[in-house]
Amino acid sequence: MSRKASYAEEISSSPVAFFIIGFKIMYLCYIDESGTSSIPGNTSHFILAGIAIPIDKWKSCENEIRKIKEKYGLQGKEIHTGWILRKYLEQDRISDFASLNKSERVTNVMQIRKKEVYRIQKEKPSYLKQTKKNYKNTNDYIHLTWNERNKLIEEIVDCISSWGFARVFAECIDKTYFDPTRTSQTVSEQAFEQVVSRFENFLKNISSSGDKIYGLIIHDNNETIAKRHTQLMKKFHKSGTFWTQINNIIETPLFVNSELTSMIQIADVCAYVLRRYLENDESDLFEKIFGRADRKKNKVVGVRHFTNKECECLICQNHSNN
Repeated sequence: MSRKASYAEEISSSPVAFFIIGFKIMYLCYIDESGTSSIPGNTSHFILAGIAIPIDKWKSCENEIRKIKEKYGLQGKEIHTGWILRKYLEQDRISDFASLNKSERVTNVMQIRKKEVYRIQKEKPSYLKQTKKNYKNTNDYIHLTWNERNKLIEEIVDCISSWGFARVFAECIDKTYFDPTRTSQTVSEQAFEQVVSRFENFLKNISSSGDKIYGLIIHDNNETIAKRHTQLMKKFHKSGTFWTQINNIIETPLFVNSELTSMIQIADVCAYVLRRYLENDESDLFEKIFGRADRKKNKVVGVRHFTNKECECLICQNHSNN
């Protein structure tokens, strides 16, 4: 089926159509972010992305991602796209790194990193904290070459793009055009309200008059964000968002540790891919993720790029405010 097929046709022909028509069903929407919400911060965009799947598909999705992780020696490890796709300079300093086995790769990289920590302690102590953070967040992936790490993310994205039952929702904010003096919301709050509204409208659109379909938001855990987004969700349940009343999303978000939940990690992949497209014009992975964006009447309604009116990116070209 064409990506531009009508919303109703795509839903009715999806693998979950029987459940939508015949039984009550619930969607789980996993959300995570990419980029910094602070202004200016160190990224030009802040992305909050969610991927919604029917609850009966949760197990199969988890299993597919687990198999990919196992293939790359990452069983039980977190997929954090931003750290995975960085260049590890230590690998370039090791002769014939790609020809080494996993154990040899890890041993050689760790030796170089230990030496570097000792050097920085003596020569540049102000860099020590950040260096240790970089190493901690990439240690799980040092047995993979640069090409293998790219292939890992490509396989995960291909997997996501094959989930015809999944829908992606995202607010992509170009902070250059975000004026905090004109709104009572922060960047993060605007993004959350948009994702909630778009997920709610999706649930309404696929509900029939006699069979209401519900959804639950599952969020990467962050103490500061958890408190604020819980407060916002309570407000939305009481008064609605700027765009819609909340009748199909239940409860406040469930906050979970992304290290332990693969589907939160998949939301991270989606958010990262969207940001890299908008900031660096990296389109190969983007087109696959964007293919899962929620659509209605041939227009993208699940993903929005908050920017200037002259933007010609694919999100803006395909987006509708309806």
